[in-house]
Parts: sequence; structure tokens; C-alpha cells
Amino acid sequence: MPVNRESQQASWEADYRKKGRLYGGSPRKLPAFSSGTRVLDLGCGDGKSLVAMLNSGWRVTAADFSPAALSLARNAAGNRAPADLVVADAIRLPFRNSSFDAVTAIHLLGHSPLDGLQHISWEIDRVLRPGGSIYVVVFSQQDFRCGNGKETGRATYFRGNGIMTRYFTEPEVTRIFTEYTLQSVEHIEWALRVRGREYPRSEIACLFSKPA
Repeated sequence: MPVNRESQQASWEADYRKKGRLYGGSPRKLPAFSSGTRVLDLGCGDGKSLVAMLNSGWRVTAADFSPAALSLARNAAGNRAPADLVVADAIRLPFRNSSFDAVTAIHLLGHSPLDGLQHISWEIDRVLRPGGSIYVVVFSQQDFRCGNGKETGRATYFRGNGIMTRYFTEPEVTRIFTEYTLQSVEHIEWALRVRGREYPRSEIACLFSKPA
């Protein structure tokens, strides 16, 4: 199965249309941006992180390449402070230069083909103001799902629904934004309990700052 953006977009759209909200709960942690911060939630999915962001008082623009996901995110936001929801691909963002104070990419980079990572980092850099922040969360290679599915590259696997996931090491994440200052890095681990059995989940969360 080829790894390209068109096939991934189609797989995500089909999964959201079939299953509705794919992820429950809320993000385990968000950066401490101040109220009023202009934030681009890039790859917002069904709005799991969006709700917590709006509750923090951020001015949020949420973008995803799946219209079905954005519809779910809009419903999740409910009557909270309004967010702008935009159908957009992370490699071609419809925003002006320096539009945002911060960009979040939570579980976005791990679902992008390798040839798209550089384009995504360029677009993030373009829309982020000088001195702004990037908050990145990816699944680590310690996650129990690493190794499950059809292998298509190093620590990269297709699930049965056609969605690709890459699992990272800390150096692999930090190399994506080498021209930025790494403010913090955290390994977040917890146990997922399914039918009485616990499975280890593992994320890497990095906060970068753009040179002023």
C-alpha cells in the first residue's frame, strides 16, 4: 500500500465518517500559554484537544484535512468560546505569514509520510510569528502499538483502517525543528486498560520556540 497524503486523507475521512469521534478524554497535558494567545491547532481531528484549548482562553484556529473530523470538532466545542475551523492540509496552509503566536501539532507528525514532514515544518515556520512557540506531541517507540500492523518503514506501520502511524525517538522529533530552541521535552507514559488488561502508552512532548 503506497504511503501518500491522498490515501491518508481518504482513510481518515472514512474512519471519522464510519466511527464518529475516535478519541475520548482530553490531552494529558498542554503548554501554559496565556489567555488570548493566538493558537493554530494543526491536525485538530475530532476536537479532543480543542475543547481544553478553548477552556484555557486561547484564541484558537483549528485545522484538519478531514471535513468529517472538523464537523465532530465543531460539535465537541459546543457553546464554548468560538473557534475558527478550517479544512486545510498541513503542507499547504491558507494563512498569512506570522498569523499565530503558537502552533500545536498533537499526534500530527506521526501520521505524515516522510516526504511531508519537511513541508509541514516549513509551513509551521511561515505562519508562526518570530518568538512564537511550537508544541509537538508524538507517540514514542515505547508505545505498545509500535510494531503492530503492516510495516512500511522504520517504526512505521499501517493499521487495518489504512492509517499510517510512525513512532519516534526523542532525537528524531527534535531534528525536525533544528533551527528552533528546545524549551522542554517530556516523556509521558500511562497505562491503557482494555478488558481488564493494561497496555503501556508512551508519548514524547516537545515545546520549541522560534528565534525572535
